[in-house]
Amino acid sequence: MADQLSFDLPARPAMGRDAFFVSGSNAAAVAMIEGWQDWPARKLMLRGPEGSGKSHLAHVWAGLSGASIVASTDLAKADIPALAQACVAVEDIGMIAGDADSERALFHLHNLVLAEGHSLLLTTRGVVPLSGIVLPDLASRLEGTPEIRITEPDDDLLAAVLMKLFSDKQLRPAPETIPYLVPRIPRSFATLPALVQRLDRMALDTGRPINRRLAAHALDNWAQ
Repeated sequence: MADQLSFDLPARPAMGRDAFFVSGSNAAAVAMIEGWQDWPARKLMLRGPEGSGKSHLAHVWAGLSGASIVASTDLAKADIPALAQACVAVEDIGMIAGDADSERALFHLHNLVLAEGHSLLLTTRGVVPLSGIVLPDLASRLEGTPEIRITEPDDDLLAAVLMKLFSDKQLRPAPETIPYLVPRIPRSFATLPALVQRLDRMALDTGRPINRRLAAHALDNWAQ
């Protein structure tokens, strides 16, 4: 299923399902999010590189399930019993490895959410450093959580993510710009926001449109 992205978006990240492009690298993750009511044990760990759309999918899931979304680093100060009254998405759980208070909060949230009959989504940039987890019971819960992965992007997804990033900034690159960029940039989600930001800044500084010529100049300078 392919979704078209529009440039007529507000100047903030679009987080709806219609703004999420599906390709081979994320199709399985999208299917799991959309089929969340069938998750084994009512929980899922979503792994993926930085910038791969994990937060976007967490927002999609929140729209489907009515879930709250909380950063893992905010858990130690959160009202865990209140959060556990509905589905919950906890973002970037790898950030709290070794933080005893945050780990304990995540452990209690995990248990309460499931005990209340709700579902839990956990996101992480890569392999959670379980060896750094202070709380053994939390480590065992994480090890027992079914997971799905987003892999590094193919050309179609790189193009779609670039298009969305331009759209989020209300930028309108010339039609040849993205096809020129895709085969010349690193195959990594993490590089894309900086590239779009660079092109935006160059266009503002020079008064030139974002087109193939400006893109070539941006890549030349970027490589130096």
